[in-house]
Amino acid sequence: MMRNILFSILVRPFILFVLGLNIRHYERLPAAGPCVIIANHNSHLDTLVLMSLFKGRSFRKVRPVAAGDYFLKNRYLGFFSTKVMNIIPIQRRITKDFRGMFRPVLESLDDDGIIILFPEGSRGEAEQLSKYKSGIYYLMRERPDIPITPVFMHGLGKALPKGSKVFVPFFVDVFIGDSFKYTDNRKVFMETLNSRMDQLQEEGHFRSW
Repeated sequence: MMRNILFSILVRPFILFVLGLNIRHYERLPAAGPCVIIANHNSHLDTLVLMSLFKGRSFRKVRPVAAGDYFLKNRYLGFFSTKVMNIIPIQRRITKDFRGMFRPVLESLDDDGIIILFPEGSRGEAEQLSKYKSGIYYLMRERPDIPITPVFMHGLGKALPKGSKVFVPFFVDVFIGDSFKYTDNRKVFMETLNSRMDQLQEEGHFRSW
């Protein structure tokens, strides 16, 4: 309850009125979990924008996957990350134990969670799609029947890009794609993921910055 109130008072008004969103294909957004939302990653605002798309019961199930070494590095950021964003902290390290690394994510999915995940890993250059990492493949291999919804966001790379601490109001376009599911072939799965995200980006007909 506190999380919903804090987000509604502090975050959602900022995202919707100060930043401004133009949402395309909102009807494609899952109304309930379990599901995985994947998106491009250019800004610290990415997660907050995606969370603001959900309300009510669905919002209570939203859990972003985030780097624990960054978001828990001090008590203030840690409080906001855990109490308001309700992140699932993941330690960024090289490992072959994908099941162990993703255990809290899988537990949330088993509890009808709506997981927000950035396949690029860290934030990329402003308004440029980076190469997707295959961790998403190994996660979905554990829950192959759970739908994946791709989302492409444009504008956040200018509003608060990587390396910047100064917010610049900039209108944001959000494109929500059709859901798809895991394919038991890593190459085919990653090609499908890339294709879905590229199609959403091309739909906007955006000029290069």
